[in-house]
Amino acid sequence: MRIIRAWLALTLAASIASTASVAHAAPAGKTLSFDGVDFFRRDAASNRLEYTPKGEEDLLTWRSMITLVRYPEATTGDGLAAIANSVLGLYKQNRAMVLKVDAVPAAPGKPAEYFISVVFPTRDFIEAVFTRIALVDGAGAAAIYSHREYGHAVGNEVSAWLAKNGPAKERALRQWNPLPTTGGK
Repeated sequence: MRIIRAWLALTLAASIASTASVAHAAPAGKTLSFDGVDFFRRDAASNRLEYTPKGEEDLLTWRSMITLVRYPEATTGDGLAAIANSVLGLYKQNRAMVLKVDAVPAAPGKPAEYFISVVFPTRDFIEAVFTRIALVDGAGAAAIYSHREYGHAVGNEVSAWLAKNGPAKERALRQWNPLPTTGGK
């Protein structure tokens, strides 16, 4: 999963001509709040920040994580679509089971947005991932909420967690405005 998060932070394409931004956000700080829970910065690299709640400081055993990724090269709707397609392709390449893909078309004064939810089954855990990709302050930004259940046979637990929490986490992620960013272009 760290490979996926690191890849998400890399530049995917050459810079595209800049357009006016609709959403404005202050760069994320050392703490942020999501869905009523405080998350604390645990890791930062390039255009990526990772946060976990209190009590989940160990990045090898966390259960809930927020990852923020900035895509400075995505400055148009087409650039954002390319990022969303690349992220989805990477998830599939890493054997994710795709639960939902949604593209919200651009509307007057509001650029398009993308939502992807997947589940990554591994030998030691299953990770549910909810990804929102949008233009914020003139550049692409992603907010990713992830939840893990550890063990070798946790499919039922993850299914139960998704049934109970999945729709609420998706709604909270889609309504998180302005979407926090890693800052800077």
